[in-house]
Amino acid sequence: MELQINGKAVQVDADPAMPLLWVLRDLLNMTGTKFGCGVAACGACTVRVDGEAVRSCVTPASTLAGKRIQTIEALGAPDKLHALQQAWIDEQVPQCGYCQSGMLMAAAGLLEKTPKPTDADIDAAMTNICRCGTYQRIRVAIKRAAGITLTGAVKKRA
Repeated sequence: MELQINGKAVQVDADPAMPLLWVLRDLLNMTGTKFGCGVAACGACTVRVDGEAVRSCVTPASTLAGKRIQTIEALGAPDKLHALQQAWIDEQVPQCGYCQSGMLMAAAGLLEKTPKPTDADIDAAMTNICRCGTYQRIRVAIKRAAGITLTGAVKKRA
């Protein structure tokens, strides 16, 4: 089957029922997308399909023909970080880091649809689990990436 991954057409020889996560990790050696729970609950496996955040652990690769798939590997580049990646660094979001690729992809999907998200927008979109509990930093980083002035109880880090 042919998939459009990070702007390139990629041929893969996979069972049509194989989840996209395993196509990425096992067949294409793209290990930025993580396996967490395998039941679409934690979000570690989140990628974007046609701009939407999708849990790749339960999405059969065969259902994605003709759709644009973006993984964490294409979010930014070492010499030109995506605004979210820079905000993640500035706000010191990651602790263990395991969930971060999925968090970033979910946040990118949010900002594409809602460039200036409210707290409620962030809460609705960011359903990924962070076992380290950095949810407040994630919220601040999303707002920073969106260019939202941080006031009140949430202050900008120096």
